[in-house]
Amino acid sequence: MKQISTNELRQMFLDFFETKGHNIEPSRSLVPVNDDTLLWINSGVATLKKYFDGTEKPNNPRIVNAQKSIRTNDIENVGFTARHHTFFEMLGNFSIGDYFKEEAIEFAWEFLTSDQWLNFEVDKLYVTIHPEDDESYHIWKDKIGIEESRIIRIEGNFWDIGEGPCGPNSEIFYDRGETYEGDTPREEMYPGGENERYLEIWNLVFSEFNHNSDHSYTPLPSQNIDTGLGLERLSSVIQNVPTNFDTDVFIPIINEIEKASRKTYRDNDKDDVAFKVISDHIRTVAFAIGDGALPGNEGRGYVLRRLIRRATRYAKELGINETFLYKLVDVVDDVMNAFYKEIGENKDFIKKVIQQEESRFLQTLDEGIEIYRTVKEKALKEDEVISGKDAFKLYDTFGFPVEMTVEYAEEDGLAVDLDGFKEEMERQRERARAARKSSESMNVQSETYQKLDKESIFTGYTHLNETAELLYIVSNDEVVNHYDGSNDVDVIFDKTPFYAVSGGQVADVGVIKNEHGTMEVKNVYKGPNGQNIHTVAVTEGVIATGETYELTVDRESRNFIIKNHTATHLLHQALKDVVGEHANQAGSLVEKERLRFDFTHLEGLKKEEVKEIERIVNEKIFDSLYVDINEMPIEDAKRKGAMALFGEKYGAIVRVVDIDQYSVELCGGVHVKNTSEIGLFKIISESGIGAGVRRIEAVTSKYAVEYYEDKDNVLEDVNTHLKVKSGNTISKLEQLLEEKKQLEKEVKSLKSELQKDALSDLTDATFDINGFNLIATEVSVDSVKELRQTMDVIKSKNQESIIALISNVDGKVSMIVTVPKAKTSVVKAGDIMKQMAEAVDGRGGGRPDMAQGGGTNTENMSEALQIVKDYLNGF
Repeated sequence: MKQISTNELRQMFLDFFETKGHNIEPSRSLVPVNDDTLLWINSGVATLKKYFDGTEKPNNPRIVNAQKSIRTNDIENVGFTARHHTFFEMLGNFSIGDYFKEEAIEFAWEFLTSDQWLNFEVDKLYVTIHPEDDESYHIWKDKIGIEESRIIRIEGNFWDIGEGPCGPNSEIFYDRGETYEGDTPREEMYPGGENERYLEIWNLVFSEFNHNSDHSYTPLPSQNIDTGLGLERLSSVIQNVPTNFDTDVFIPIINEIEKASRKTYRDNDKDDVAFKVISDHIRTVAFAIGDGALPGNEGRGYVLRRLIRRATRYAKELGINETFLYKLVDVVDDVMNAFYKEIGENKDFIKKVIQQEESRFLQTLDEGIEIYRTVKEKALKEDEVISGKDAFKLYDTFGFPVEMTVEYAEEDGLAVDLDGFKEEMERQRERARAARKSSESMNVQSETYQKLDKESIFTGYTHLNETAELLYIVSNDEVVNHYDGSNDVDVIFDKTPFYAVSGGQVADVGVIKNEHGTMEVKNVYKGPNGQNIHTVAVTEGVIATGETYELTVDRESRNFIIKNHTATHLLHQALKDVVGEHANQAGSLVEKERLRFDFTHLEGLKKEEVKEIERIVNEKIFDSLYVDINEMPIEDAKRKGAMALFGEKYGAIVRVVDIDQYSVELCGGVHVKNTSEIGLFKIISESGIGAGVRRIEAVTSKYAVEYYEDKDNVLEDVNTHLKVKSGNTISKLEQLLEEKKQLEKEVKSLKSELQKDALSDLTDATFDINGFNLIATEVSVDSVKELRQTMDVIKSKNQESIIALISNVDGKVSMIVTVPKAKTSVVKAGDIMKQMAEAVDGRGGGRPDMAQGGGTNTENMSEALQIVKDYLNGF
């Protein structure tokens, strides 16, 4: 077995499969693109789902990749096991309807055992198969020559995650020797058992069935191969180290942690957990932020926040009590930049985000200690046991480890319901598993569209009209020769000027017709074989394949769409100019009436920033910049400084949209020829839509003019009501506001005088009950604040009285009770308030000398005042 670095191993894997005719697919963003079913890209196949379910056909059916991945369903296990990670790299080779079991097995065996490649010892390798997969058994035994005793049949060897492609799988295990047996029970000591000796290094999935919605299984129209090989795990075997954390991708990070903590890795188990957690989590966080995810309170943001908090807490356990994680981004980049450039390209921004989050959490951790004290007091009053629910809340919300809760509890003479904690943890896992099960499934593979292989050429970059032959009609997943029904159908022509929805730009609409039939185009999308598929309604006559049609794009709609698309490019660059290079696209929508642009940024834009962005875009429009569009090799585009748009996939030849060198982007969309065609640009809103993701909505051209006209009409209405000319609007408003302010003072003064008059004689509201002097009355106020002020007025003149006031404020009951402090040993305001609140269907409470409350039942206000009297009568 060759001794090689992890970087060399990754490249060797890609090189091997390239020699076998595979295209190397680049590692995609960890944030899924156009796939709402996934929280993260969690495997090598996750970015290739469109090929496996047949919605898109690859240029080459043989694919190989090294895909960065995140799985966070069992975060709490990281640090306590040898190979559990939140971030990892998955190596995989894939066949989309090309080779199948025999070639997949032969490729894997050659890569592992050939002296030209990894040169593993054959007698240390074992394989598992599904019990009914006799085909794989004979390939392993007869073709490869593995002894029968090293082929293990395991029932669980069937890859199935719900609806979509599925099939049996075969796993390859490496025997690490007796020294890795530890205390493992003998019944688990076999390839596929729970042990550290026999390590799974490769999983070959033979995707040959459709798992249908009725849970039946039918053969796939196109059989596929999906393999997965964990890079870190394979490195641990090749580098002959006990765990993944001892490989060359982790040790440099751990060395930096050693320097900061002045502690040594492998010195004791407790510290080792901290070293592993920190080194794992910083890789996840750095890569995820580099791909546009940011810490927040939900979804991906919550996962990142939890990882940063967990790592920060473990750093504190190592004695690092300041912000520190962000400093590790440099070493992560050093280790990974041979293959991944995204951290280096966004390093300053990544470090800033992590440091801010660390700083917040160091304060939050102290808050967690305060929350623990509250939990402790609760437990002391009850059964001297901290509930599992409270322990889990400390863990999940504040990153407070249950071990720390147990330690503090023991010092305070308390126990912790660990079984209850485990139940809460399991509930969370079940929720995660359920989400994972439903999210990883694919579409059921359809054969129909994959067979439509006649070429269709898009001519819409230069034409809005086209004469073309109708090649295919698809109705209810069946290819037909003619159609005259009322349902929508899909049609494909040999040429089309209609743009298919892509890159945020909506599809064209328009009309297709000949002397026999007319179609209204409702949508256009890309088919598996790259054709533009038109979803149409047949509005007149009959349509038939083989006939020639006139295809006409709605000119007005297209004209406004292209103005908005080019404006989107200008906006993207202007954002970077104003707020920084980290403002990367996180989604977009380009349609006729407006454009929408999502971008990564930590905080809302200031008013002056929005104005500056708007000014820059309009400046570029008024400068009449020429929009130059050319196709070129992707390497030439990179040298030109072209920026890739979020979610787009690019081949060897790319289309570059160059707006006079101000904005240079790779883009397949349709654009104006000169920025002056856009006319005018106006931002109508800027808002947050998620953790660290902002959204700008804007309008251009006539829609921007209409926006200003609407504002102008509103201003004219205001001037009409104010009875002023437009130039005097502000001064008139200032005058009215000042008059309003003076009037409010006068009203307040008058109300105060009236209230004093009303409260000067409270004889009818004063009662002597059991030696207590009580003032209980309904008062007329406009707010809770006025109710408190009224209480202060009455109390100032009746220091020895118990006072209960009630009022109807905007249809709801507001109440306040005060008790002289000398009497609080006998009568408590909070007790009175609770009973009053019940009467008005509300809640209330407070201190012994003062309590407040409210309710919704205004009809029972008199009853609430009577309750105060009854309460005092009880003494």
